[in-house]
Amino acid sequence: MKRIRRSAAVIATAVAVTVLPVTATAASVPGEEATAPASQQQSSQSSQSSQPPMPQSSAASGGWNDYSCDPSTAHPRPVVLVHGTGGNKVDNWLGLAPYLARRGYCVFSLDYGQKAGVPFLYGLGPIEKSAEQLASFVEKVRAATGTAKVDMVGHSQGGMMPRHYLKFLGGADKVNALVGIAPSNHGTTLSGLARLADQYPAIGDAVEDFGPALMQQKEGSDFLKRLNEGGDTVPGVKYTVIATKYDEVVTPYTTQFLDGPDVNNVLLQDLCPANISEHLAIGLLDRMAFHETANALDPAHATPTTCAA
Repeated sequence: MKRIRRSAAVIATAVAVTVLPVTATAASVPGEEATAPASQQQSSQSSQSSQPPMPQSSAASGGWNDYSCDPSTAHPRPVVLVHGTGGNKVDNWLGLAPYLARRGYCVFSLDYGQKAGVPFLYGLGPIEKSAEQLASFVEKVRAATGTAKVDMVGHSQGGMMPRHYLKFLGGADKVNALVGIAPSNHGTTLSGLARLADQYPAIGDAVEDFGPALMQQKEGSDFLKRLNEGGDTVPGVKYTVIATKYDEVVTPYTTQFLDGPDVNNVLLQDLCPANISEHLAIGLLDRMAFHETANALDPAHATPTTCAA
């Protein structure tokens, strides 16, 4: 029994460690500091005497989650960012959110999948409930921006969970495109560790208790069978998957890819064999992944993604 408990702890810890965002590293993407333009900083400083300090979770200094943002003609749809398991609406996006905001997008992010007694780490709760939270957030963004549809970008679970919203909660009419960065679309073996849950049910129970979303992302789970039954995609939505062959969390990496119309599956190493990003880096740091994301959001003005990105 002690051995089983230790194995369960190893799996839960491995999942937690590999999916948690690395805030300090993500904040220092080369050439892309997560700060607002000088004019915005000056405006913020001038108002500090009359307003309380903004909490970090507002992401105001990075130029996103600004509900007064008016989508431009060039970028008419707001972008909703969906973090991964163990992430949150700030840390997961310290690289990509400012990258998109500086390119003229209205960018928004949410926390979802909260578990009682666990602060800052989200995406742990049942994925069906998380998709309901996403649906409510999309309505909030649509109302604030006056737009009919949004685009979505998600990392890991955040690239897969929106597909439940699209398929079962009416999201297909409200989403133009979904970009999944290292998404767990067809589940994961977690480099073989997940198989221990089949051999020792007590391990699966312990991981389930740690976070139901973890077992739901296991390859072959009932949740994923239902999600993928009848096809990976729904009509009217454009899909992009951006993957790396060095992913050690969503394994094999080919399980990330989707099959269906309006799907573009991208492997970073096909664009640049020298790219060595793994699961965290592709979502938090990788400029090639960021460039491919921008291409997916604005395909009419896409440019080649190379090692130079």
